[in-house]
Amino acid sequence: MSPAAAQLNPDPALTGFLLAHQLAEPGESAHWSPLAGGVSSDLWRVDLPGRSVCVKRALARLRVAADWQAPVSRNAYEWAWMQFASRHRPDSVPELLAHDPEAGLFAMAYLSAEHHPVWKTQLLSGDVRLATAAAVGDLLATLHAASAGDAGLAAEFATDDNFHALRIEPYLLATAAAHPELGDILQGLADRTAMTHLALVHGDVSPKNILVGPSGPVLLDAECAWYGDPAFDLAFCVNHLLLKSLVVAGRRTDLLRSVHALAEAYLGRVDWEPLTTLEGRAASLLPALLLARVDGKSPVEYLTDDRHRLFVRAVASTLLRTPVATVAEVLDAWETALKALDEPAGGRPH
Repeated sequence: MSPAAAQLNPDPALTGFLLAHQLAEPGESAHWSPLAGGVSSDLWRVDLPGRSVCVKRALARLRVAADWQAPVSRNAYEWAWMQFASRHRPDSVPELLAHDPEAGLFAMAYLSAEHHPVWKTQLLSGDVRLATAAAVGDLLATLHAASAGDAGLAAEFATDDNFHALRIEPYLLATAAAHPELGDILQGLADRTAMTHLALVHGDVSPKNILVGPSGPVLLDAECAWYGDPAFDLAFCVNHLLLKSLVVAGRRTDLLRSVHALAEAYLGRVDWEPLTTLEGRAASLLPALLLARVDGKSPVEYLTDDRHRLFVRAVASTLLRTPVATVAEVLDAWETALKALDEPAGGRPH
């Protein structure tokens, strides 16, 4: 949560939200600072006398080059997901303060970067800690296990339309359109994911949405919350670590070890379905998500080298055509291909 430019007079609806929920007093000075980093919502840090809060409002059209629209009702599901997580792992989300579902607004405690650095920032700076990755895997599995088989949660988070708009269409189906030769495979993965309803899924377990807190990982941005396939969360997070191994000079080995640490911590707690079944779904989704971050509607911003994008396309396409059964096998294929990528540079990590 890092502030960008500041302003003193935001949208009156935002000020009214704070007043209505007694998070601010009439006439009290409030300093609003937009927070950078998201494409799907407006986010502000609000500094009030002696305290700070964070206010979030969902956008109907996401800030990406492609036309990507999504219902603002997802804000209410994000709030509900955070309430669920706070019941099972209180330190895993910020303190929740107020919610206005009609306006698509909620407020939570502001967590400073000093005490809660963003995991993505740490990773891209070369600060790679296996313990953090393992803690993320453990947290995800804990929340999935707590929700598995819960008919009440399944009904509350029957957000198939939201998940389609936010994940299946922009990631899997848009990538299928960009790669018609893989269209049937990607459509099949999209269909299987959409039809799997086993646990409460966060849907955006990316290092940019994970703070490294003193008591463990803190998850943000649960706008995609959906009672669906828990393998999606595992694959989505591992995907980000693999992509970063292309660009973080000197820490590639530790990043790849982090994949193992996260996956092992997660898989060691799976008890709601056969382990091999879940891991098989994660392993087959992984290459699709890798390809989506190059050719889907939300390409990752740090893959600026054409060689890296070609590398992702080549490895992902091979794994889609010849799927493997485990996350470890995906990692083995990735590492083998990385060695070939490095050969022109004399074997040194690129």
